[in-house]
Amino acid sequence: MAHNPNRRQFLLRSAALGCSAAASPFWTPITLASAPWDTRLVVIILRGGMDGLDVVRPAGDPLFAEYRPNLSDDAASSDLDGYFRLNGHLGALAPLWQAGEVGFAHAVSTPYRDKRSHFDGQDMLEAGTGMDVGIGAVRDGWLNRMLQSVPGVDARTAFAVGREDMIILNGNAPVSSWSPEARLDLSPQGRRLLQALYHEDPLFQEAGNTATELVEMLETGDAGDDGEGDDNAMMASMMNAGRAARAGALARFAAERLNQDTRIAAFSIGGWDTHRTQANGIKRALGELADAVLTLKQVLGANWDRTAVLAMTEFGRTARENGSRGTDHGTGGAMLMAGGAIRGGRVYGQWPGIAEAELYQRRDLMPTGDVRAYAAQTMQGLFGLPRDVLEGSIFPGLDMGSDLGILR
Repeated sequence: MAHNPNRRQFLLRSAALGCSAAASPFWTPITLASAPWDTRLVVIILRGGMDGLDVVRPAGDPLFAEYRPNLSDDAASSDLDGYFRLNGHLGALAPLWQAGEVGFAHAVSTPYRDKRSHFDGQDMLEAGTGMDVGIGAVRDGWLNRMLQSVPGVDARTAFAVGREDMIILNGNAPVSSWSPEARLDLSPQGRRLLQALYHEDPLFQEAGNTATELVEMLETGDAGDDGEGDDNAMMASMMNAGRAARAGALARFAAERLNQDTRIAAFSIGGWDTHRTQANGIKRALGELADAVLTLKQVLGANWDRTAVLAMTEFGRTARENGSRGTDHGTGGAMLMAGGAIRGGRVYGQWPGIAEAELYQRRDLMPTGDVRAYAAQTMQGLFGLPRDVLEGSIFPGLDMGSDLGILR
């Protein structure tokens, strides 16, 4: 496809202004691999630092409304257990909560602490290690290490949208990948450098968020279908979809493959970096997440009962809203779990409280659980992997703890 030079320059400038390419909804990779079992696992990386306190709200604590005078009033939110309320923009998942097919884990995190960098946080989340991987570090991912532990794994299909590979499936296991034509002439290293330079500048941050949305609007209708197969049709559908439909298109493609030979799927949803006017930004992101989960359930059909979906993010956000009616990078957050294999209808985890003395560094939700433990116990239950392999080679240094009871 021919490119307009002026448009190419605009895309480049837009990327340079962005708060973080890692937090942008433009970068939405999806990867799939086959495996010799009948259960299925879908991992969704929520890029940008999802605010778990906004998604699963501790409304039973009066401090929540005090900390967030502009972010706590949601008449559409629904009660979960008498203490927590579900953000109204995830209301479409309420029937799954009632059916026990959606649950949440609160006050969870990776071992990442204090630096609060999107790229470092995402690298550690996808690498599954307890070490600070650092900007630009190359590591294999925990899903790939899991596949390496299973004899006879044969990669069938991999599908990626966006220029960046997902670390979570990088490694020696036979997982292939594919990505469409690159649309930004900026290397991953360049994006990381720009993120470090501009992230703390409110002017560049706001302009970057606006530019990213404009880029996506320009991308709509840009790709065509040459009529040469299902993959081309899916690509055309994804690129012609609006932002709200793109996650659903990714989920549909994944589910169609999971109904065949594929058993592991991973993709990402961006748009969670809500420093300003969070009520608007999180509305769009939650709509995408809900659409992805509901699409997986619809397309998987009977296979939904054999599926677990884990949606996790690199870190949470501050307990208090900032002066721009948003929240800044934090520590403890929340993760979503869904699927017929999940024992949902409950909020898992040890709740630490949100009084100032109970907060991490007196600003963030205190993490009391490790997201890796939830992932490890899910894989143990779905695939029968031994504990020593999970704690040794897949998640080095992890203590899985006692059974969390998250699977049926």
